[in-house]
Amino acid sequence: MRLLFFKRLLLFISIIIFQTAFSQSNEDKYDRQELMITMRDGIKLNTVIFTPKNSTEKMPFLFLRTPYGVSDYPSPEKNGYIHDMAEDGYIFVFQDIRGRYKSEGKFEMQRFTRDKKNPTAIDESTDTYDSIDWLLANIKNNNGKAGMYGISYDGWTTVMGALDPHPSLKAVSEQASPADMFLGDDFHHNGAFRLSYGFEYAFMEEASKTDTLYPFEVYDTYDWYLKLGSLANVNKKYFFNKLPSWNDFASHPNYDEFWKKQSLPYRLDTPKVHIMNVAGWWDQEDFYGPQKAYEIWEKKDQFNKNYIVIGPWNHGGWAGGPGNKLGNIKFDTSTGVTFRKDIQAKWFAYHLKGKGDGNFAEATTFQTGSNQWKTYDSWPPKEAVKTNLYLQPGGKLSFTKPKENSTDAFDSYISDPAHPVPYRTRPIEETYGPGSRWYTWLTEDQRFVNNRPDVLSWETDILEEDLPVTGNLLAKIFGATTGSDCDWVVKLIDVYPEDYKKEPKMSGYQFMVANDVFRGRFRKSFEKPEPITPDNVEQYTIDLHSLNHVFKRGHKIMVQIQSSWFPIIDRNPQKYVPNIFEAKESDFIITTQKVYRSVQFPSCIELPLLKN
Repeated sequence: MRLLFFKRLLLFISIIIFQTAFSQSNEDKYDRQELMITMRDGIKLNTVIFTPKNSTEKMPFLFLRTPYGVSDYPSPEKNGYIHDMAEDGYIFVFQDIRGRYKSEGKFEMQRFTRDKKNPTAIDESTDTYDSIDWLLANIKNNNGKAGMYGISYDGWTTVMGALDPHPSLKAVSEQASPADMFLGDDFHHNGAFRLSYGFEYAFMEEASKTDTLYPFEVYDTYDWYLKLGSLANVNKKYFFNKLPSWNDFASHPNYDEFWKKQSLPYRLDTPKVHIMNVAGWWDQEDFYGPQKAYEIWEKKDQFNKNYIVIGPWNHGGWAGGPGNKLGNIKFDTSTGVTFRKDIQAKWFAYHLKGKGDGNFAEATTFQTGSNQWKTYDSWPPKEAVKTNLYLQPGGKLSFTKPKENSTDAFDSYISDPAHPVPYRTRPIEETYGPGSRWYTWLTEDQRFVNNRPDVLSWETDILEEDLPVTGNLLAKIFGATTGSDCDWVVKLIDVYPEDYKKEPKMSGYQFMVANDVFRGRFRKSFEKPEPITPDNVEQYTIDLHSLNHVFKRGHKIMVQIQSSWFPIIDRNPQKYVPNIFEAKESDFIITTQKVYRSVQFPSCIELPLLKN
């Protein structure tokens, strides 16, 4: 959801690339205005408007609302994200949401939806409505239509604008919008708190009115967060109860009404405008969100207004650059260019300008491994066959059910909160700091944990034929712990051949294609956590989300399981306490975890297999 560093990097790249393509005279293709638009409650929002010069055509508005500051936005023809749309002709509008940068009012993280019974109440939806109303009345040569788009928080404001849309709002593209901050986006995954991200983002957005990075005094933040100790020390030593979001994290450790009222399932209804949901397979912030939004809207979509696009990108990776690689993984085609030119630009041109045939696939996703764009009539594809890949003895995986019926049919490891497994190779730079590898960590080679005794691995034999996995994945883990709480981290990995001739440096590479974490206390309910009975075998069903990937012939499939992922996930004390934000140092204990693989307890990964 957070695009501070990425947005500024994108703007810089856009300016460098497109300044070389346009002469000095073309730098004035737009008239630029920066002004304040008054909302219904009198609050004024800073707004930048780019209107094409010397055009007699009546044009639609393309509107982006953001908490990240709009005054430094380059002219549209020099902004790689919207350059192709600029070629088609639009009036571009960028706005600071209330309480951020130059806008008046109070900023509230993911502001709650207003009480519609109160005629003076406001929310992001009313601010969008009032802004469009003003634009239609005051900006000349508009055609009476508007569209919205945006990535991350800007994607979320796009969703909010579509809830009670202005009649002139015809089409929106929410891109990487969060859907639920407790279950799958940004701040928590399945109840496990995303520590480094939550700490650094809360400070960045709420320590001042403009984005501010936390002043770490170390380069490797793994050490800093480990020395932090209990989460109770954050307010005692650093935030002093001054940051509302952190206080909310600490006050709402379970899935209560605070989180539910923010979530999109609580807010979304029948689609009232045309919607294109956009996600990236390796979005390190909001992979869950756009897919959940699509799923919710799809159940209520009576008039075929809801669509989804998923590409091989990190968070917002489709917005700039060719998109032909992510980290060490190459895609053999410029996926970002394809999205911006052939999907996004055509989508808005049809809905706002009446250009093109409007023939858009229900689901357009990029299949990695084969490195091809694929289209589907539904997402996930209904024809995919759910097939279990079982954990076996000797570190093996196979599609055959386990045959062992012994109480000793398990693999085990010791989990020590004092020595948590790093989520990526160290040093772990601050999330948005210079040189941060935050943007590519999901595609990192997982061999960096191979020698750790607290990470278990299983793998198939070498595949004799291609294996396409297309749709939603589940991990069904039968596990036990000697403690009364634990985390389960599950990773699905594509293991490259040891002699990968196509690209020798990728030989043996362990490419993580799906993953997530689950906090054991929530195995029965996210609303009412329960301690785990020590040494009791229980099933943990973990959503690994969706995938469209071909495990190629000659590769192997690997599954890894561990109980820490630090510091992206906070340390579980492994002794049940009602609120981990209030845990004491003495609550952190060493435990033994067991992962079962027997006839009675057949741990497996449920894969949706699709014939090529």
